[in-house]
Amino acid sequence: MRAVVYHGPGRISWDTVTDPAIEDPADAVVRVGTTTVCGTDLQILRGDLPEVKAGTVLGHEAVGEVVEVGPDVHHLRPGNQVIVSSVSACGHCRPCHDRLFGQCRGGGGWLLGNLIDGTQAEFVRVPFADHSTHRWPPTLPPDEAVLLSEVLPTAYEVGVRNGEVGPGDTVVVVGADPVGLATVAIARLYSPRRIIAVDLSDARLETALRMGADAADMPGRMIADLYDGPGADVVVEASGEPEGFVLCTRVVRTGGHIAVIGTPGRPVTLHLESLWRKNVTISTGQVDTSSTPWLLELLRFGRLPVSPLVTHTFALDRVLDAYEVFSHGAASGALKIALRRA
Repeated sequence: MRAVVYHGPGRISWDTVTDPAIEDPADAVVRVGTTTVCGTDLQILRGDLPEVKAGTVLGHEAVGEVVEVGPDVHHLRPGNQVIVSSVSACGHCRPCHDRLFGQCRGGGGWLLGNLIDGTQAEFVRVPFADHSTHRWPPTLPPDEAVLLSEVLPTAYEVGVRNGEVGPGDTVVVVGADPVGLATVAIARLYSPRRIIAVDLSDARLETALRMGADAADMPGRMIADLYDGPGADVVVEASGEPEGFVLCTRVVRTGGHIAVIGTPGRPVTLHLESLWRKNVTISTGQVDTSSTPWLLELLRFGRLPVSPLVTHTFALDRVLDAYEVFSHGAASGALKIALRRA
């Protein structure tokens, strides 16, 4: 089959590799229909995640068709259309029993495109398939369904839920990337008083308004007013940049909450000397994708406006072009890129 292979920092290629096969009785093999390029893939390409070894097939989001299952797979059969979770869950360890699948101690966690071959390929082996896939209803477009692999669960679980967004809150989302924009859309469901999106891109700020933000601006007067005034109840850091985190610490109110979604590629300074007296809660977290079934129902019934998130589509065999467009998102306007197999 053909796949995107990582060859070390700054080097990927569209190569012919060995087809995946069942390696464990709980595995399934899925024919990839739609996959994406994620910001984490760019971090791998930059060399920020050294645990990813040269020769790994990248990608951790996909929808597709089951073509083979192992003997211990009981809830899937060939022909089923599925959403492949970015997180693999053994389903038997204590964290999995607590639905903390990202902390799986039974051999799961973030495997695809990280510790094992991933989804930017014609086929992918999915470990623990019964617990790491979700049936994909045919009425849901694949470009929306693939957002349930990681983007929407991350926005909800690590941003909105961990940040404890509630009615009447002022919510600030720092970073209007796909996860930040999804946070805006999901936070709206909790009736906040207002949602403010902050980014350096005019195009992304415009999209934030379309996704439900009450205001969207570059760092400036609006943020200064919050800093000098009451502050924000919840601040979601979605940029992954150290400067974004510093901005969060300045704008959060006394007793407020900072929910960190973005994955920092560089060290981040925590200024406890200015935070300790503010009674601020800071939360981080690996997405669990335990919320995927609930989010799937929201999508099915039109409760989440996610269509603005997918800005570009490419054939899967043009994935290197997609990486180029995505890596220059500020100029290209790319948010999420759908890679479709012909």
